[in-house]
Amino acid sequence: MTPFHEVLSRYNSFVPGKDWLDLRPQMQLRVENAYYKEGAPKHGLPGFLGTQVAQYRVGSRGHLQLLSVRSAVRQLPRDQAPVQRLISARQRGYPQHRFFFEIMFKQSQTRGSVLLGAGSPQQINRLAAQLLTAPDSVCGAQSPHCTVFPEACSVSLEMEILVNGAASTVSWASLLSSITEHPHHLELSRMYAGRLVPVEINANDPAALRLPLLPGDHISWN
Repeated sequence: MTPFHEVLSRYNSFVPGKDWLDLRPQMQLRVENAYYKEGAPKHGLPGFLGTQVAQYRVGSRGHLQLLSVRSAVRQLPRDQAPVQRLISARQRGYPQHRFFFEIMFKQSQTRGSVLLGAGSPQQINRLAAQLLTAPDSVCGAQSPHCTVFPEACSVSLEMEILVNGAASTVSWASLLSSITEHPHHLELSRMYAGRLVPVEINANDPAALRLPLLPGDHISWN
């Protein structure tokens, strides 16, 4: 029996309060970038043109699949890249990805979220250790392993689950209570060793609804 607070950490090393987590299959990355008129500050309302959103899914082998791009910008400014180009095609093809919520870059005195990509667990651990001590050496302009998201960019982590037979996307670290708070009947199945297995849940126990959800969970309730 895994304690509730260890469910996410055993899945992808996520611990609340820690500044990074690994991306695993069936997780999603939602990248929303704000665009401004050329030369305008990249914050606030003056010069704001709209946003573009790119949605990625982590594939079975760890690579990032571009699912969709939505744009509310009529014409992109020439000095700002389309949202789907923020993460390079080469980096998306790596089997290992680690997302950092915020990194401080000493040379530019800026902060930003960072996505690392690597070919092996050993390589991503090495790059991650270097990122925390010397971020500018890892995330150079031509680095194939690193994406530093712009200041006006919002990155959120999501996951795919099935609720009463319908596909649903929820935020990473969501709890079972975010799906239903007062169920009369509740069933949960979770992937284990390549197959769905039932998880015992007492629908009458409010504490049981604090179970963190994982990608691929199947939930039935009424």
